[in-house]
Amino acid sequence: MTATGAKILIIDDEAQIRKLLRVTLNAHGFDVTEAATGQEGLLQATMVRPDLIVLDLGLPDMTGMEVLKHIREWSQVPIIILTAQDQEQDKVAALDRGADDYVTKPFGMGEFMARMRVALRHIAKTQDEPVLKLGDLVIDLSQRVVELQGEKLKLTPTEYDLLKVLALNAGRVMTHRQLLKQVWGGSQYESDSQYLRVYVGHLRKKIEEDSTRPRYILTEPGIGYRFAWQE
Repeated sequence: MTATGAKILIIDDEAQIRKLLRVTLNAHGFDVTEAATGQEGLLQATMVRPDLIVLDLGLPDMTGMEVLKHIREWSQVPIIILTAQDQEQDKVAALDRGADDYVTKPFGMGEFMARMRVALRHIAKTQDEPVLKLGDLVIDLSQRVVELQGEKLKLTPTEYDLLKVLALNAGRVMTHRQLLKQVWGGSQYESDSQYLRVYVGHLRKKIEEDSTRPRYILTEPGIGYRFAWQE
């Protein structure tokens, strides 16, 4: 999915925010639909079938969390939360419930557009694609082989599984709980973020040129990690 022609649904009760986004996104070739309430947003989501949804948490008729929950019952469309609420627990809750990213008001349009492009690029990639090419990093999912600049890396099974989950969700913020559950599976690890931090440290030493200044595995303080790369 490229930017041109992509359908974007904005669910936000602030008319000024909707106008700002509409004007900017239209200028970049996006097809924009707006909704000022949660119910209207849910209706538009089923009618328009957007390629990406921008969702405010503070809506007049229902919470953005409820809207997110309803949409995730039937769709995996990328959803970027856009809100004035800057509490860490709100971010974690939204991401745990299936949001792809979280942008706090006030925001810069340059960064916001970049987040949108990443989300659209991610959804365009088929999940059964056997080889992921992410900058200098190549992951062969069928062979469980990882190469960096053409050289095979020696990863433990757990390191590989962690890298695979992060890479398959490239550009998306993954919470500590999501990663612990998907990589280790058991609920006994779900609250042990230190356990995850150790493995992320090991992985960074193997794939990052400078593990203290990572360009692949970025930390979202207090929330989790985001896999990013420069194309």
